[in-house]
Amino acid sequence: MKKFKRIFLIVMDSAGIGKAKDAAKFNDEGSNTWKHISEHMEGGLHIPTLNSLGMYDLDEIVGTTKVNHPNSFTIRVEEASNGKDTMTGHWEMMGILTTKPFQTFTDTGFPKELVEELEKRTGHKTIGNYAASGTEILKVLGEECMNENKLILYTSSDSVLQLAGHEEKMGLDELYRCCSIARELCMKPEWFVGRIIARPFVGTSKENFKRTSNRHDYTISPSGITAMDILKENGYTVSCVGKINDIFNGVGVTETVKTVSNSDGMVKTSEIAKSESFKEGFCFVNLVEFDSEYGHRRNVLGYGKAIETFDKELADLLKILRDDDLLMITADHGNDPTWFGTDHTRENVPLVVYSKSIKNGKYLGVRETFADMGATILENFDLKKDKTMIGSPIKEILE
Repeated sequence: MKKFKRIFLIVMDSAGIGKAKDAAKFNDEGSNTWKHISEHMEGGLHIPTLNSLGMYDLDEIVGTTKVNHPNSFTIRVEEASNGKDTMTGHWEMMGILTTKPFQTFTDTGFPKELVEELEKRTGHKTIGNYAASGTEILKVLGEECMNENKLILYTSSDSVLQLAGHEEKMGLDELYRCCSIARELCMKPEWFVGRIIARPFVGTSKENFKRTSNRHDYTISPSGITAMDILKENGYTVSCVGKINDIFNGVGVTETVKTVSNSDGMVKTSEIAKSESFKEGFCFVNLVEFDSEYGHRRNVLGYGKAIETFDKELADLLKILRDDDLLMITADHGNDPTWFGTDHTRENVPLVVYSKSIKNGKYLGVRETFADMGATILENFDLKKDKTMIGSPIKEILE
């Protein structure tokens, strides 16, 4: 018997909770996204909904209190994979162990040989070639890009190559063509990156440039079978919100919807929860703004306010959920906005599990891999994981 008919997994992108046992290996010992943000907020974080679900169990988060939470379990989860990036974290949730970190070019920019080949193949000169915020680099290079029909080439702390072009001057089709060439080139081992991202923008000057919603990701498929694949093969809905579809290159996905913000992601998730057509299956949600807008930009107060906004929207979602729905809230890595640099941080992640039908909620301690989430989802639907997958079901959730 399936215990839950629908399972929702919301990833607060980068909202780690510190104390990773191998943080020193990544030069991140002492980082803690949740705790450090709470210490910088006046009076701590105002998160009554998450507080009622037991966030205090997971760390000394300023603003939270110890409460009984019979309808929710709380868990700290370690990352087993060797990395601290988006794809590694999400893939592990669905059962994949990544032993070799994805290559990044954060500190060096892309090699001269790659840049020259990209320019030759696309017919466009590139400018930039460094790690940068996508909005800030437009202020610096957007006018040159627009006036001279050049491509802005940049990266981040993820394994990603991003190309920005003016949507009206260059045209979307041309930008997409260039990104397809970059994807082909970056399949070579020495230049390999996990994602190529087309970043179209509009505007007339650095004062009003803005990115459009016509972003397009050119990714790679997961390196192994995932829980999503198994669900799809067995006829269950796998509904993806935000950049989940891109992270998995569409593999294991039955339906997807794009988002423009965290709040839009929560609206889309609530719409799915209300939908009569979503009867059984899995809804996988990524809320990227915690990471892209606040973590990488080291905007502590902005990150804190985004968490507080999410908390209010979460309260609305909980009212919609049915008795036989299960909600998981987690993160894919850390990005402590009080930390040095602009990179992700190696941290454990929180896991808050809620259902109206849970009556014995409590703190369940520490789990050794994100993959326990995917394993729990499969177990709920009486499905077996592939022998290549890692993770074990969290039995207390399904009792």
